[in-house]
Order: sequence, then C-alpha cells, then structure tokens
Amino acid sequence: MSMILLTGASGFIGRALAARLLADGHRLRLALRSPPPKDLPSVGVFHFTGLDGGTDWSGALAGIETVVHCAGRAHIMKETAADPLGEFRRCNVDGSARLAGQAARADVRRFVFVSTAKVWGEQTPPGQPFTVDTVPAPADPYAVSKLEAERAVAASGADSGMETVIVRPPLVYGPGVKANFLRLMQWIARGRPIPLVDTGSRRSLVARDNLVDLLARCVNHPLAANQILPVSDGEDLPMPALLRQLGEALGKPARTIRAPAWLLKGGARLLGRQAMADRLCASLQIDIGHTRRLLDWSPPLSIGEALAQTAADFLAHSQG
Repeated sequence: MSMILLTGASGFIGRALAARLLADGHRLRLALRSPPPKDLPSVGVFHFTGLDGGTDWSGALAGIETVVHCAGRAHIMKETAADPLGEFRRCNVDGSARLAGQAARADVRRFVFVSTAKVWGEQTPPGQPFTVDTVPAPADPYAVSKLEAERAVAASGADSGMETVIVRPPLVYGPGVKANFLRLMQWIARGRPIPLVDTGSRRSLVARDNLVDLLARCVNHPLAANQILPVSDGEDLPMPALLRQLGEALGKPARTIRAPAWLLKGGARLLGRQAMADRLCASLQIDIGHTRRLLDWSPPLSIGEALAQTAADFLAHSQG
C-alpha cells in the first residue's frame, strides 16, 4: 500500500477520505493547519501555517509516494476580500503549484488534485451535460483559480514525469454538510415553502462517500494517470424530485410553489440567496461516462441512500 500525503484532512471531504484510506491499509501523513481530527487514529502530521507560494513542503514529502491535495480556499458564500481573485490565486494556484513542484522534485509518483466542476461553467442546457471534453469556461474567481491550479499541477507533472489526476466534482453533500445544502434542509424541516420555476432543470450532485470512493481508486489505478475525471452520483434529478426525496428523508414533505423566474431570482438577490436560486432554476449536469469506462467505477451509493444518510445526520444533530 502507498504512503500518502493528504492535505485538507480536517475538512468536509478530507476527513472522510483519511478514514477511508486508512481502512484500505494505506499509510498516511496529514498536512494540517489545525489539530488533527479526534476520530482519526494516530498518524503522521505535518503542520503548516499557510497555503501559498512560499510554503515549504519538504518536511512533509519525505518517503511519500502519492499526494492527495484537498486543501484550498473554498468557494466563499459572503466574500469580504478586497481582491477575491488575488486571494484565490495566492492559495489555490500558488499554493498548489508550490506543492506539486516540490512533490515532483521529491520523486512523488502521483499527485491527485481535487478541483471543481465549476471550471466548466455554472450551468448546462437541459440534456447537454458537461463532459470531459467540454472547453472550460469558469465564471467566478474561485473557478478561475481552480482551473489555473489544475494547469499548474499538470505542468509540474509534464515536466517531471509525475503522474497527475484531476477530479472535478459538483456540489458535494453528505453527513455534516454546510452552506447551501444545509440551508435547504433547514428550510424544508421548518416547513417553509420553496419557490420553483418549471424549467425542466436537472442537477448533478455527488455524495461525499461517492467522491471519496473515486479518490481512493485514483490513488493506485494505473489508468487514472494524467486524466481529468468528472464525478457525480450518476443520477441527475429534476429539482422537484430532489426536493421530494430530501423531504421524505427528513420526514417533512417539501412544500413547493410555482413562481416566475424573474420573481424568484429577484427576491433571492435581495435576500442574498442568489446561489440557492441559481440551483433551483438552472441545470448543471455532468456526464461521468469517461470515468465509469476508464476506471470501471460506479458510485457505490444511490442518491436516495446518500440523501437518507445526510438527512439522518441532520436530524440527529438538530434534535440532539
């Protein structure tokens, strides 16, 4: 089994991935800016204070065969930086380039980078999903920085022979999820009506356990080398069906009302909920056929199972 350096192991994805990699028998070194999660057994830890072009990873990379890079500046709900793109570039681009460059010089065999489906854009026409061959069109500073980081990582690999793997997930949900998905569950649980626009839109999502399963496969699968891999749950639900399933899992049927698009988007903008309105109105579909065929991989959890697990965790913590 591999000796793996995992960044971002205290985060929503990284924490679950660390547990999975340990269960698979890998040896781990965690790169963290905070204390290690209490639910992980004793593993090697490399503490760093900041993720940027000046971070020295040499002390973390000795003996490492594979790097899985989950750390980064995430999409910000309420941005406060005077120069958001500059901040994203400092962390996501400069930080990732520095890590990949030092990994290549340390003879790391493979570098797995967790990117985002947002590098393709914010929405798709219904029935015309993003594919691995879709030309990127990032629309916000976060997505721009992730695409630039992908290219920096790939360049380090091309220059050195280090294998690189780029994984592009859409919105990730699961037990303990925060941000918009948490707000949606809270809204349904409180019985508040959700305005919907009948656009025929469908959304690709990915359960954290499905993403973790793919990342664990990317560590060693020979055909993952130097690939861009789309990932999702493999089932794109219309928004009414997603809300219905989520409501059933919460034991609180989702209350939906039909509204014109201009009213929904205008009201959401006033309330600072533009991102949620976009998810209720627009399609964002991802074709994972390339990933399925190449790695002989399928999401182990159905979307129904994953929603049920997410809702159960939400109910346990909201009522505990």
